Amino acid sequence: MEREKLGSRLGFILLSAGCAIGIGNVWRFPYVAGMYGGGIFVLFYLFFLIVMGVPVMTMEFAVGRASRKSIVRSFQELEKPGHKWHLNGYLGMAGNYLLMMFYTTVTGWMLYYFYQMLTGKFHGKDAGQVEQMFQDMLSSPRILASAMIIIVAAGIFICSRGLQKGVEKITKVMMSMLLAIIILLAVHSCTLENSLEGLKFYLLPDLQRMREVGVWETITAAMNQAFFTLSLGIGAMGIFGSYIDKSHRLLSESVNIAILDTFVALVSGLIIFPACFAFGISPDMGPKLIFVTLPNVFNGMAGGRVWGTLFFVFMTFAAFSTILAVFENIISCGMDLFHWSRKKSCLINLGAIILLSLPCVFGYNLWSALQPLGEGSTVLDLEDFLVSNLILPIGSLCYLLFCVARFGWGFENYRAEANTGNGMKLPAWIRPYLTFILPVLILFLIVKGLLGN
Repeated sequence: MEREKLGSRLGFILLSAGCAIGIGNVWRFPYVAGMYGGGIFVLFYLFFLIVMGVPVMTMEFAVGRASRKSIVRSFQELEKPGHKWHLNGYLGMAGNYLLMMFYTTVTGWMLYYFYQMLTGKFHGKDAGQVEQMFQDMLSSPRILASAMIIIVAAGIFICSRGLQKGVEKITKVMMSMLLAIIILLAVHSCTLENSLEGLKFYLLPDLQRMREVGVWETITAAMNQAFFTLSLGIGAMGIFGSYIDKSHRLLSESVNIAILDTFVALVSGLIIFPACFAFGISPDMGPKLIFVTLPNVFNGMAGGRVWGTLFFVFMTFAAFSTILAVFENIISCGMDLFHWSRKKSCLINLGAIILLSLPCVFGYNLWSALQPLGEGSTVLDLEDFLVSNLILPIGSLCYLLFCVARFGWGFENYRAEANTGNGMKLPAWIRPYLTFILPVLILFLIVKGLLGN
C-alpha cells in the first residue's frame, strides 16, 4: 500500500504547528513569563527554543522522512541489524495514548465552555457562581464523558477521511481561524482601559522580579517551557515528516513551526494580561485561569459574551489541533504495525481512546478519592506527570542519541537527510554541541522533572 502524502508544504507546517500549539501555550506560558520577569523570561525562552527544541525537532522530522514510517517502524527501518532502538517507538506510542487519555477530557472542557459562553450561561453570575460552575462541571461524569466522547468521535471521524481530505484540510481551516481569532482578541484586549499595566507586567524586562524568584529558577523555567512546548519525543512530529517530500531542508521547517508556536504563546499573553489588569483580576496559572478568571473578565466586559465565545473557540481549536496530530500518529501506527486499513485503525482506536480516557473523567468525581500524587492530586495529574516528566524528555533523548551516535543512525546520515532540499543548512560544526552538550541539558530536564522541579 503506497504511503499517503500531504498535499502542500503549508499543510505540513500548520499540522506540525497545530500539534505543538496546545493548552500549555495559553494557560502556562503567559503566567510563567509574568512570574519570572516578563521580557527577560521571554528572551531565555527563545534562546532555549533555538538551542534545544529546534534541533530535536529536526531529528524527529529526519527520522520520519528518511523512513517514511510511523514511530515504531521508523526506528526499525533505520537502525542497524540486531539493535533495539525501536523499543523507544513503543515508549513513544505509550506516550501518545497516555497524552490522549487526559487531553481529550481537557479539550472537552473547552468545548463545554464554548457552549456555555455561546448560550449565555455566565451572564449575570458573580465570581463565586462562576467558580461553582467550574466545580459543577468537574463533579458531573455525564458532562465530562459526553464532551470527551464528542471530541474523540470528531477527531477519529476527521482522521478516517484520510490525510489530505481529512486531517490536512480541517487543520488548515482551523489553524487559519485560530490565528485570526487570537489576533482579534489580542487587539481588543490591548484597547481596554488600564491594559497598559498588564502589557508592562508581561513584556518589560523586570530584573527585580527575576531576582525575587531566582535567576537559576528563571533559566530552568524557560528551558522547561521551551522544550516541552513543541511536543517532541513521541513521534507526533515524526509522523508528519514521513508524509512530506524532500524539497525543503528540515531546519527551515522546524524554525517556521517554532515561530508559529511562539507567536501563539506570546499573543495569548497579550489577550490575558491586559484583560486581567483592566478588571483588577489576578492572572492565575492553569485551569483556574481559563475556567474561572477569564469568564469573570468576560462578564465585566462590554460584549463579553461574544469575546468569551471567540476565546473558547480559539481554545478548542488550539487543543483539538494537537488531538488531530496525535490521533494521526496513533492511527498510522496501527496501519504500519498491523497492516490495518485506515478505517479499521480508526474504528479500533475510537473504542480504545474512549475507554482509556474514562479514568481521567472519573478522577474528578466517581474516583476523586484516588489521589495518586498526594493530597489534592487527580488521575489527570498522574497522566500529565508521566507524559511531561518522563516520556517526552526520554523519547527526545532517544531521538537525539539515535541521530548522533555511531551505534545509532549516525550524525552523517541524519545531517544528509536534514540538509536535503532548499533552505537553512544544518552546519557540520554543530556536531560536538549535539553530541556532548544537548544530551546533558535533556538529562538535566529528566532529573529535574523526576525530583518534582
